[in-house]
Amino acid sequence: MEFLNLELPVAHLPELDKSFVPLEAFFAAHQKLAKKPVCVAVERSRGQIGVWETALIGTPEYAEADAYYMDRLVKFLLWSWGGFKVSICGDEQAAARIAAAYSAGGSRAFDKEFMEKVYERPFEVESLPYDKKPAAHQVSEALGRHTNGCRIGFDAGGSDRKVSAVIDGECVYSEEVVWFPKTNADPDYHYNGILEAFRTAASKMPRVDGIGVSSAGVYIDNKPMVASLFLKVPAELYDSKVKNIYMRAAAAIGDVPLVVANDGDVTALAGAMGLGDNAVLGIAMGTSEAAGYVDPAGNITGWLNELAFAPVDGAPDAMEDEWSGDIGCGVKYFSQDGVIKLAPRAGITLNGDSPAEKLKEVQALMAQEDDRAAAVYRSIGVYLAHTLALYARFYSIRHVLMLGRVMSGKGGDIILETACSVLSEAYPDIPWRPEAPDEKTRRVGQSVAAATLPEVK
Repeated sequence: MEFLNLELPVAHLPELDKSFVPLEAFFAAHQKLAKKPVCVAVERSRGQIGVWETALIGTPEYAEADAYYMDRLVKFLLWSWGGFKVSICGDEQAAARIAAAYSAGGSRAFDKEFMEKVYERPFEVESLPYDKKPAAHQVSEALGRHTNGCRIGFDAGGSDRKVSAVIDGECVYSEEVVWFPKTNADPDYHYNGILEAFRTAASKMPRVDGIGVSSAGVYIDNKPMVASLFLKVPAELYDSKVKNIYMRAAAAIGDVPLVVANDGDVTALAGAMGLGDNAVLGIAMGTSEAAGYVDPAGNITGWLNELAFAPVDGAPDAMEDEWSGDIGCGVKYFSQDGVIKLAPRAGITLNGDSPAEKLKEVQALMAQEDDRAAAVYRSIGVYLAHTLALYARFYSIRHVLMLGRVMSGKGGDIILETACSVLSEAYPDIPWRPEAPDEKTRRVGQSVAAATLPEVK
């Protein structure tokens, strides 16, 4: 692609992926040349509108660069903020390209259909003059941090489910159980697994006062609007068996408050609680990349924060995500898929049947200080440094907290060490560095934080 002749200043590349093109490097190089003001506005529920001021180069020789920049920018904003309407203000040609992409059969048809499911509204793209751009309107709200009483905290991961019994803020029991929700078409499989976890935690306490759930997907009023955990469940069963799945399981425990939140937001909440500070971006690297954000005021923003599907790599041969059909998105870099992708390049043959088993094979080699496994984790650390610099464009950050199975053990330490080194050398203006809690909190911190979600009177 000709736009890559923008002389990207990339001094650090992953040793197992030399073709990696950090999207942050492209964005920075493009914006140095861009002079034509353009605004992108994204509208979501309750009249909330996110506004992003940017610029295009606007000359024929950089037309492809402008088109690619707008495609990646709009995609990032949509998966960060969420929304059903995009307004491109100040460039009719750019608006026309985005409208074509986000149409039935267009290159971003998956994104269009996803947002329509979440917001239950038709997806729109409009072109406006720059001086007619919408005004920003964002609403944030408090989440969790309630510790009184006897609580169940449940974290529904794609490879394992974690549950904690918490009494007055102290975890008295926790467990992890392997399950396979993403490959199971029977919603009763999911329900029975959730209910078993709830009952196990309930048996460790004198009573249950509230239940908090951390779960991958988009949740409105405790209902999973879209969630990869239920990927194989037939559409005709979704409304009757999935949208009320957590409410049904909670009702079987008792008439107690229930709050279901996106696992990324709970990751950020766990970080804010543990650090005693706000402006926290939480990233859980497990079956997918789960992300969440607690703003400088200590609130959640109502954004999607589905960074698994936000672009991070500009390489034309970047790995494709089989769900969205796009390439270069975070899920293939910051999850067990990222480990599995890189392992063969390091000379590691994986024999496990499931992704979780394959991850464990690499983790076992890392425990033996196998340098092939270390190369996998060093490469992910380089990915992470460049991507955190990209995230810093869009989020006000004081802390980045790393959680999830991929961050467990010596491999997680290598990821952090490498990311911190590359950030210091390539992005010295960024004042913070990614952090990780202790080993137990890395694995079950989300379920404990989830327990604080409901307010118990």
